[in-house]
Amino acid sequence: MKPLLYFLALALTSSAFADRPNILLVLDDDLGYGDLGCYGAKDVLTPNVDKFAAEGLRFTSCYAGHPNCSPSRTALMTGRTPTRVGVRDWIPEDSPMHMRRSEITIAKLLHEAGYATCHVGKWHMNGEFNKPTQPQPNDHGFDHWFSTHNNAYPNHHNPNNFVRNGTEVGKLEGYAAHLVVDEAMRWLDARDKSKPFFAYVCIHEPHEPISSDPKYAALYPSADPSYSGHHGNISQMDAAFGRLMKKLDDEGLRENTLVLFTSDNGPAITPQHPHGSSGPLRDKKGSMWEGGIRIPGILRWPGKTKPGTVSDEPISGVDFLPTMCTVAGVQAPQDRVIDGASWLPVLEGRKVERKTPLYWHFNRAFSAPKVAMRVGDWKILATLDKPAAARGNDITEQTERDFKEAVLQEFMLFNLSQDIGEQHDLAVTEPAKLAELKELLQAKYAEVQNESPMWPAWKFTGAEGKKIEWPDYVKRKKTAPKKP
Repeated sequence: MKPLLYFLALALTSSAFADRPNILLVLDDDLGYGDLGCYGAKDVLTPNVDKFAAEGLRFTSCYAGHPNCSPSRTALMTGRTPTRVGVRDWIPEDSPMHMRRSEITIAKLLHEAGYATCHVGKWHMNGEFNKPTQPQPNDHGFDHWFSTHNNAYPNHHNPNNFVRNGTEVGKLEGYAAHLVVDEAMRWLDARDKSKPFFAYVCIHEPHEPISSDPKYAALYPSADPSYSGHHGNISQMDAAFGRLMKKLDDEGLRENTLVLFTSDNGPAITPQHPHGSSGPLRDKKGSMWEGGIRIPGILRWPGKTKPGTVSDEPISGVDFLPTMCTVAGVQAPQDRVIDGASWLPVLEGRKVERKTPLYWHFNRAFSAPKVAMRVGDWKILATLDKPAAARGNDITEQTERDFKEAVLQEFMLFNLSQDIGEQHDLAVTEPAKLAELKELLQAKYAEVQNESPMWPAWKFTGAEGKKIEWPDYVKRKKTAPKKP
């Protein structure tokens, strides 16, 4: 929409420019469904997020757009199933895979509509970060960015890989979550206050490589220091989030700011820190089972959400763009498929009106099923007829060919309202429902498979792993002699 036409349209829908809410999206990294007190965790202290949940609406069927990092973030920004966009897995350094310049992000739409825009923290939507060969945060609509490609390196403590608006910052002192929030707060002070704002705050914790301030690790005394480190990392995130919420209050921004707190996928549960939780859900990050894709999601929007309320209506990362377009009075892109839908009806006790069901597609998923779809209470999953790609992140002609040629097989069916842990496959006992959903799934799969771009062959370099500084307890574990 042309700028003049946009403002004429806005005049018909809003009494004043300033009436549009500020939008703050806080995204954690690898925070599982069971990693917060307000989602049932008994052994993790998250007082600030729990307080935030008591002030707003907690979603119990909130989904990431994908079961791992880069694609999930791409879904949030574009409103499109990330496999369709071509971001099909986490993106290593120097990979040709990226969110292409032709994609239209919610940041770009809001920026063009007069919002001040900011990204702080983990970016992870390109391989050639801070290089002219691929689009960077500013190319996708962010006025200000203080970002890392993927993780904070060498870990969360004193990271040295942040870039501010294209300039490397160098070594910083402190822990990543607080450094990210510090920058967000500085930007809130310095921004053009005549404009509403969109801030996308991406906290690294509790993603590997973990490093926790001793004062947070000390909250979890244990003979296993990795337990103290992991849980302390979540409390580190929680404390930083609390500071950000206090900043909104101190600046009088609470009442006109929509805040969404969520995660990019399920818990990693790594060999170094096997302590994240999916709660009652099956499996973890990287899986098509619920534990890989169902995540915390909490919304506070004063005057629109009621304190302490809960909704089990399914929403997803692909819904963020169409929802925020509606919130801001901006037209969503009309020249491409938008896979998400606005979840604003949920605030009035109604269901989301979807043109297409929620859908996930990950050929390298750790789980046997690689494709999934949710329709109402039902979830259908399927395997592929091609062999699983070798572990790692090489892009080969064979993996690209397999992606384009793979056919769905071995369908599974679950009723999530009765079986949240996905233990009882109903494919045999519910043949009519299976046939109905199988047809929907195959059509969506073919559509996404056909649209996804092909990437050139590329050899994974392992560059990130060479930068990591692990905690002493991990080093000892890695070097300990193996038991006979």
